Amino acid sequence: MSQVLVLVELVGGAPSAATAELLAAAALLGDPAAVLVGSADVAPELGRLGAKTVFVATLDGAEGLLVTPQVAALEAAVAAGGDVSAVLVGSSIDAREAGARLAIRIDAAYQGDVVGITAGAAGPVVTQQAFGGSFTVTAVAGRGIPVISLRPHSISGAAPAAAGQVVELDISTDSVPSTRIVARHEQAEVSARPDLKAADIVVSGGRGLGSREKFVLVEQLADVFGAAVGASRAAVDAGYTEHNSQVGQTGVTVSPNLYIALGISGAIQHRAGMQSAKTIVAINKDSSAPIFDIADFGIVGDVFTVVPQLIEAVKARRS
Repeated sequence: MSQVLVLVELVGGAPSAATAELLAAAALLGDPAAVLVGSADVAPELGRLGAKTVFVATLDGAEGLLVTPQVAALEAAVAAGGDVSAVLVGSSIDAREAGARLAIRIDAAYQGDVVGITAGAAGPVVTQQAFGGSFTVTAVAGRGIPVISLRPHSISGAAPAAAGQVVELDISTDSVPSTRIVARHEQAEVSARPDLKAADIVVSGGRGLGSREKFVLVEQLADVFGAAVGASRAAVDAGYTEHNSQVGQTGVTVSPNLYIALGISGAIQHRAGMQSAKTIVAINKDSSAPIFDIADFGIVGDVFTVVPQLIEAVKARRS
């Protein structure tokens, strides 16, 4: 079978949470092969997640360079892999940039924000949302090895465990100029909640919450579910929560297994960032709100009446 390369991002020296899903997607298309810049120490873990081959590139000072080492490693793996049918990357900012840069280097198609993938006679068939989520399209790359950025929670299941055989890559001769990191400014306060983009459950609040003080209801429900907190643009613009919580066309695109919308009308800009969620629950006192058009479950009611009851019911169920 052909090889399908997966870019592995390391977080604290370990594969990121997206790695397992990317390898599972790769297994649908061919033999999964992991590509990383760093240490081969993670090869056994990548093998357990399904990587038959682990391409490892080492480069002095790579941690101080932005994206370019990963692009060089992917290009080297394409050359070393022989029959490569696709390259899969995650949806983080760095992964998407690496994928796009690789596509330019190898003269291939870049397919971004993919929410589904299957094997086809002419190559991988990807499912994407277009025009702000108004349409769902399927596409096949017109030329070259497709480079595909996969949205989280798009693929279910896991790849079978494999050998994780290590193949060393030499990227020391890569001549493309790199941007060097000269300083890092860590966020002072790190939330204990899941990362919004990759969260399995997201609870979002809209303008219907009424104020920043009342937006705490969203956080309380999120904490009961162990969920990430999101918001509509209207809620962010009104100052109810921080900008990095914004879900939508001009914010974060999420695709969780469960999305709970509180007091969100469902403007197309918001729906574009969340309507690929597996299950959508909407609570809104306006029965004609557009959010109900895409919701799997809808409750017409006041969030300040319904949500406290929901919180107590979930707590009682878990006790």
